[in-house]
Amino acid sequence: MLTVLVIGILWLLSYLPVIEFGETALRRVDLLSDIRQDEFEQSEVVEDSLPNLPLVKPEFVDSCKSGLTCIEDFSDSLQRGMLPFYAALSQIDSLDRPVRIAYLGDSFIEGDIFTAHLRSLLQERWGGKGVGWVDITSQVYGFRPTVTHSFHGWESHISTDSVGFDRTLQGLSGRYFIPAGQAYVDLRGKKYLPHLDTCDVSTFYFKAKSPVELTSQVNGSSHQRFYADTIGRLQQCRVEGRIGRVRWQVSQPDAMIAYGVAMEGTSGITVDNFSLRGSSGLSLAGVPMSHLRQFSSVRPYDLLVLQFGLNVANKRQRNYESYYTGMLHVVKQLKHAFPDAGILVVGVGDRSVKDEFGELHTMDGIKHLIRYQRQIAADGAVAFWNLYEAMGGDGSMPQMVKANPPMANLDYTHINFRGGEHLAHFLYETICYGYEQYEKRKAYEAAW
Repeated sequence: MLTVLVIGILWLLSYLPVIEFGETALRRVDLLSDIRQDEFEQSEVVEDSLPNLPLVKPEFVDSCKSGLTCIEDFSDSLQRGMLPFYAALSQIDSLDRPVRIAYLGDSFIEGDIFTAHLRSLLQERWGGKGVGWVDITSQVYGFRPTVTHSFHGWESHISTDSVGFDRTLQGLSGRYFIPAGQAYVDLRGKKYLPHLDTCDVSTFYFKAKSPVELTSQVNGSSHQRFYADTIGRLQQCRVEGRIGRVRWQVSQPDAMIAYGVAMEGTSGITVDNFSLRGSSGLSLAGVPMSHLRQFSSVRPYDLLVLQFGLNVANKRQRNYESYYTGMLHVVKQLKHAFPDAGILVVGVGDRSVKDEFGELHTMDGIKHLIRYQRQIAADGAVAFWNLYEAMGGDGSMPQMVKANPPMANLDYTHINFRGGEHLAHFLYETICYGYEQYEKRKAYEAAW
């Protein structure tokens, strides 16, 4: 009787509608699930109002190189796709600074995941040293393996703060920091990957509110003092040498608005990680144009990479028109503020959710969002790279989770450092391929 009662209850439960918590669907009760033929098919992506865009290919190939997901360059006559970056690479030996990449993204790249290995691969080929940009303080300072980071005495302000954040003060990272007394930030290179243990230049970026004195200490011994009396504009103080460790210190409270410290070489490539947890990318529109232009002047970039979307996509939404409008504005603003930089929009990666039968499938919203992101690049006349396709498309995230050792987390959304290394090779290879096509084009035009 108990068996019959339990079977009856379970049979009735099988008629309940699907119960969801957030974006997770509880598995449907089905007594015959082990013997029933699986008739579930993942829903197809419904076509919406976006037109299908043609693939923009280099002039010297009929198709992308086999095995690569190539960058699609939608740049117009102003050539604001990948061309400025490739041109900088071709002149890398004659520049008086490193070729710089600003990689802006959400928690997918937090802690230097993905960008650490991309930086290492690029520096291995084209040279360069150091971890690049580091915010004054960080939520993940103990998690980031590419630099030892310590700090004290700072008020930290982030654009995701609900109160107390002044948008007019934020920098490119969406953050700013104010000394509350004896404040310092200390960075030390690490041997996690090649070229990180030492650098040639360390630069402190800040905006003085009143005349202020800064002190730098290199490798625990030599000291250098700087006196800044230029008020209200982004400026820098820098030290040079074979730097393994550097400490920047300010003693006057509320004397400045600080933004970050860079450790890099005098040549080669620098990759700056600007990750902002929980960001959709739209917050970049709130950075004052004057600040962006000052960053462009003081710390020029050759390529800006925008990788967002994890905090935008959901499984029910198909129309991302408002997001498209906002991010297109961001792209146009960055093009205006950084007139010499190329811009690359990186599509969101695979993100999987469980259906009512307990099966993992790519969230439908991901596929729709990618099409809007591609449209943003096309209408903004910049470049686009499809990370979702490079990962392997539908079901690629569960494969990374199940890899031995795992390359992604059990949230089926975020990669780990092994996954970052795996995916960084894909972008590195397509950058190298694009640069080869650029060099062929230069040779072709020179011949004519």
